[in-house]
Order: sequence, then structure tokens, then C-alpha cells
Amino acid sequence: MHISTVKPINKIESQLKGRDLLTLLDYTSEEIDYLLQKALQLKVDTKAGKLPPILQGKTLGMIFEKHSTRTRISFEVGMIQLGGHAMFMNAKDLQIGRGESVYDTGNVLSGYLDAVMIRANSHEMVKELAKHSSIPVINGLTDMFHPCQALADLLTIIEVKGELVGKKLAYVGDGNNVAHSLVIGAAHMGMHVAVATPVGFEFDPILFEKAQKIAAANGGSVMQTNDPVEAVKDSDVVYTDVWTSMGQEEEAAVRLEAFKGFQINDELVSNAKNDYMFLHCLPAHREEEVATSVIDGPNSYVFQQAENRLHAQKAVLATLL
Repeated sequence: MHISTVKPINKIESQLKGRDLLTLLDYTSEEIDYLLQKALQLKVDTKAGKLPPILQGKTLGMIFEKHSTRTRISFEVGMIQLGGHAMFMNAKDLQIGRGESVYDTGNVLSGYLDAVMIRANSHEMVKELAKHSSIPVINGLTDMFHPCQALADLLTIIEVKGELVGKKLAYVGDGNNVAHSLVIGAAHMGMHVAVATPVGFEFDPILFEKAQKIAAANGGSVMQTNDPVEAVKDSDVVYTDVWTSMGQEEEAAVRLEAFKGFQINDELVSNAKNDYMFLHCLPAHREEEVATSVIDGPNSYVFQQAENRLHAQKAVLATLL
């Protein structure tokens, strides 16, 4: 589907209001398309200085169990730009960090806040928090999913390539939370996705099957391989993430050995289309998962991608709250 300018979609707006955003599996292709259109328009309005304070009087609580640069700053700035307020809360400083139940926490926060964004270790805990909250809960990252990152990724591809449907996306690296959300989002948008991981680090098989079904319904496809060259061949977009994520530091040496041959470098991207775009969710380890010549080269859009976290999340906030 081609995405251009935002058109009022009252039915979709109404069905999204008050919803949680835990995973893009919970959203229809049309709903994701709407959020992307909304993000495009909000970015235009922001650059033009015409962004209305549509969340004036609203407060977003932000709970962090993990370190953050992009997630914290983009959500906080996004709320400010929309006229609202964001409150940073380190999980260790909350009673939930001392054993208060998720049930109690969800009910209490629902009386104070208009929404919660949480960056957490356990996706199951975030699901439980949403279950016991009467306000929207937004996943800022868990061990299984990173939906806000995927929306920013898709927004960046639209800006550079003009559309998503039919474009080939190659993801090379660890079949992690970023990969899960990226592939599911791309499948919803009718892209052709190739995932290349080392043996033992593959995409979650249940999620992979779901992504394949979603892609088929939208004219796209999803395939998996252990050969980076096969994945990258003729791709429009090449994407990678760190080989060792937060919480996996003890596995670093094993992972460095397992991921040899999966670096995004000049030799590998020579198999992609000449006008391919390189994406990385950041932070990046130059000369580890990606060569400096690629991430700092003319085909890299990582900083545009990072900025788009702000605009994609504003679309989520403006729609759900």
C-alpha cells in the first residue's frame, strides 16, 4: 500500500483510542498504516511549527528497567511537543522495584496518569501491567518486542523509498526483539523480508509463522536463512542490530564468535541494490555488527531513523491517549 498524506479515518481513530501498544501483532495492517500516515503528518506539522497542543493536560508516566537514550528523550520531547507532560520513573525507585505487585501498581498508576510507557526486561510483566491498568500501556522495549522502533523504521523507509509494498528488506543479525517487531511490521505493509541469522540465533519460530501469514495476506513474503548474502541480494533496505543486547553481556564472547561473517560491510552490501538504504536501531558498535564505512556512508539513514522515533511515537501518543 502506498502511504502519502493523512486522511481522517474516524473508524480507525475511534478503535485505536484507549488501546495498548504491546506488539504490532495486536494491530491490523490498516491500523499500522494509519499510525504511519499520522506520523508523516505530525512530522510535517512539527517542522512547520504548526503542531497543535492536542495532549494538553495529559501526563505520560515512563517506567524504565533498562538504560535508554532514544526512548526516554523521544517520548518526553514528544509529549512536550503535543502539549502534555512526561514523568520519568526508574523502576528501582518505585515500590514495584521492592516487590509491590503488578496488579497494585497498574491500578494505582491508572488513577494518576493518562498512559504508561514502559521499557522492561519481561514482556510477560508488561502484559500483566496492561491487564491491570485502565489506561493505555505502551511498550518501549521488552525482551520480545520493540514496536515503537519498528514504526520509526517503516516511517524512514517511506520517506526514502516513497512506499513500502513490494520493497525487499534484509535483516542480518540476531533474531531478537527488534527483529521480531520489524519483520511483523514489514509483513503488515506488504514488504518482502529476508532474515539472516547464525545457527542457534534464529527468529522465534511461532512469531515467524505469524509474520509469514500476515505477509501473505498483504502481498508480501517472509523467509529465513543462515546465509547473509542470500538475504541481502537485491534488497532495498539492509538492517542490523547489535550482536549482544542489554542483559546478554555474559554471552558476548560466544556471540562474537557465532556472528563472524554477519557483519554489514562493503562486500556484503555490494549484493544489495545500488540505492539500498542502511538502517540500525542504535546504539551501534562500529566494526562489530557494521563497518564504519557503511554506517557512516552515503546509504546510511540511521540518524533520520533515530529522529523518527520522536514522530512515530507522537502518532502513537496522539492516537491512543
